Amino acid sequence: MSTTSTKTAPACPICGHDAADPKYRPFCSRRCADVDLSRWLNGVYRVSVDDPEAEIETEAGDGEKSY
Repeated sequence: MSTTSTKTAPACPICGHDAADPKYRPFCSRRCADVDLSRWLNGVYRVSVDDPEAEIETEAGDGEKSY
């Protein structure tokens, strides 16, 4: 008894097409890779932190504006 296993490329996480081109893995194209990058840069994807010491202070403590 022989078992054959067909290995297919995983689906693109953006559009669902087969990610056949190894250049853009795990995405299927440059467009989907750019869509994912845009989502990261615009804050759609976030890594939450529960540590209050890790928060970034947004105001200067001496009353001056921080730039």
